[in-house]
Amino acid sequence: MSDRPFATLSLTARMAAGLVALLLVAGLVLALASFAYGRAAAQDAFDRLLIGAANDIAASVSVIDGAPVVDLPLSAFELLALAPEDRIAYQVRGVDGTILTGHADLPAAPRPARGADDTLFFDADFTAEPARFIRVTRRFAERSLSGTVEIVVGQTLRARRELAYDITRRALVALAGGGVALLALTVLVVRSALRPLDRLAEALAARDPQDLTPIATGAPRELAVMVSAMNGFMDRLERQFGAMRGLISDTAHQLRTPVAALRAQADLAASEPDPERRDRLVARIHRRSVSLGRLLDQMLSRALVVHRLDSARRERLDLRDVTLDIVESGDHQLLAPGVEIRLDIGDEPVMVRADALSLGEAAKNLLGNALLHGRGPVSVGAEIRDDGARLFVQDAGPGPAPELRARLGDRFVHSAAASGQSSGLGLSIARSVAEAYGGHLRMEDRPDGFRISIVLDADPGETP
Repeated sequence: MSDRPFATLSLTARMAAGLVALLLVAGLVLALASFAYGRAAAQDAFDRLLIGAANDIAASVSVIDGAPVVDLPLSAFELLALAPEDRIAYQVRGVDGTILTGHADLPAAPRPARGADDTLFFDADFTAEPARFIRVTRRFAERSLSGTVEIVVGQTLRARRELAYDITRRALVALAGGGVALLALTVLVVRSALRPLDRLAEALAARDPQDLTPIATGAPRELAVMVSAMNGFMDRLERQFGAMRGLISDTAHQLRTPVAALRAQADLAASEPDPERRDRLVARIHRRSVSLGRLLDQMLSRALVVHRLDSARRERLDLRDVTLDIVESGDHQLLAPGVEIRLDIGDEPVMVRADALSLGEAAKNLLGNALLHGRGPVSVGAEIRDDGARLFVQDAGPGPAPELRARLGDRFVHSAAASGQSSGLGLSIARSVAEAYGGHLRMEDRPDGFRISIVLDADPGETP
């Protein structure tokens, strides 16, 4: 639930929020880095002032009558006066350690290591305030004076801190200005990048609800994937709607005449006084009712198959299992009692990738056509041939006439040999299933009868 408010944010808002977070993190890192750099820069700058002042004082020490004398130069204090808010301290000690001039309470400088430089920086407190000090030594080797004079100059850290803060502020101000400009530019770029989405939405909103033709709006490569997916989805919808329209059209086309004939014959039977003629009419009504029921079964089967071709997931299956299920179901005994049904499968798996229910419906329709229009015995089987995996139905009859075979598979093709029975719908179902899985229907005249097969590509995967 906590992620839902963020999930409803626009892409622009998400990009802006991400960029603001990035700028905040970058600002924190830059502030720390800028402050560290500012402190180093300020320390280096003011240390140079201390060095200049200490060297000026050291240069002003002279020897008079065997004693060191300090004539403090004005230039030394002018250098330190460049930081007017800071307090200045200095001290000059003679060769015997006595204080020649300056503050007597300055902290003692640490003893330098042997061989170390004569110039030494150190930090200490001066009147309860942190300060920076420099110790410079000047060596005398004269007849009247021999030894080292030590000069210590110190300065509080106010100007140093102010300079470090000023450098940090300038860096953050520059970052803030650049961040605002970058944020504005990002919003403009994102809006420009998302403009094709707006055009796509406008094109969809302007479409007629019945228009499921592919979207031809030019789109960037990243958006073309979504447009392609939408076109595929609309194509599946169009096929589903086409199947429904076809079912409705077929129902109206095929049922109008049989239902009218049934009603007329029922009216005749109801008003027929001759029992013998009435019995013949009732038998005719029964035959037409059975034929009508078979037609309805085929039409519903076709609607189911067309629906599943787009919605069902393709699985790896053995066509031998499909044929075995058809034979074991026993539905053929209701359609043609007494006709011998043979199962013709071998030991080698016949693997394909398809939907078992759709293939089963297609094979049942082929079997139904063979039982109604062919001659027993009827064989149902599966095999692997050079052109792929086959699920076949074979009967002992001669098969349809050559001129009729070219039209088999079209819906509601009637054959005179079939006594007015419709065979095209069952073959249409089988052909639709075969083509949906990249295959085709194959008809063959064989020495022992007529065979029709659903030919599919064999699955190259490992056999179970």
